[in-house]
Parts: sequence; C-alpha cells; structure tokens
Amino acid sequence: MRSPLDRLRHALSFEILALFLVIPLGALVFGFPAHDIGVVAIVSASIATLWNILYNYGFDLGLKRLTASTLKSLRMRVIHALLFEFGLLLVLMPFMAWYLEVSLWRALVMDAAFAGFYLIYALGFNWAYDKVFPLPEWQDAGPPQ
Repeated sequence: MRSPLDRLRHALSFEILALFLVIPLGALVFGFPAHDIGVVAIVSASIATLWNILYNYGFDLGLKRLTASTLKSLRMRVIHALLFEFGLLLVLMPFMAWYLEVSLWRALVMDAAFAGFYLIYALGFNWAYDKVFPLPEWQDAGPPQ
C-alpha cells in the first residue's frame, strides 16, 4: 500500500497539473473570466486534494481486504474514478452555484462537465502515476483481473 508521503505527492501533483489544464479550458467553455474559474478551480482543487487523500486511502484499504492486493484492473480503475467524482460532485456543486451566482442547475451542468474532464484525466493520470511509481508488491503479481 502507498505511504502517506506518497499519497501526498500523488494528490498534489494530480491537482497542480489539472489546474494548468482546467482553468483556461473552463474559462473558454463556460464564458466566465479566467480569474473566476481560477477561484472555483483552486477552491475545488483544495477540497479535492483532501478528498483524494482520504478516498484513495479508504479505497485501497477496501480493495486490499477484498482482493489481498491494491493492484487495479481497468474495470476497477473505472469504478475508482466514478466513485471519486460522484463524491466530489456532491460537495462542489453548491459552492460553484454560490460563487459564480448561477442556479443549482447550471452549477450541476458545469460541475458535471468538470467531472467528465476529471474522469478522463484521473484515469490517465493514475495509470501513469502507477507506471512511474510502482509498488514493490506489484512486481510479483500477474496482470490484474
């Protein structure tokens, strides 16, 4: 299982790279000034970083109990990403509506669009992270089922 320091490196690198992508894309797609999207993105990233650390630790504990390993198959990576984004969506939507002064419906649509981006981004980032920083326990394991 990953150490707390490794989890911190993972969460921070995930969010910093995402900010460089999501702020200009969000401003372009939604028509808000970059600084407004930037505030939303930075607050969201801060909340998401804490959620990332807690969620990934809990997910790995559960996975290890169920399968005796933290090695994730493609199917498990998709489940992992979907559950992460759903939990985050519940927390971020009210903040977005309040800060951007939009309806909850518009905030839901915007949040869903951000979640869609992050689903794809999380799948790719986490896969790459696991390739760059593999755990020793994965060396002897065969391909995940």
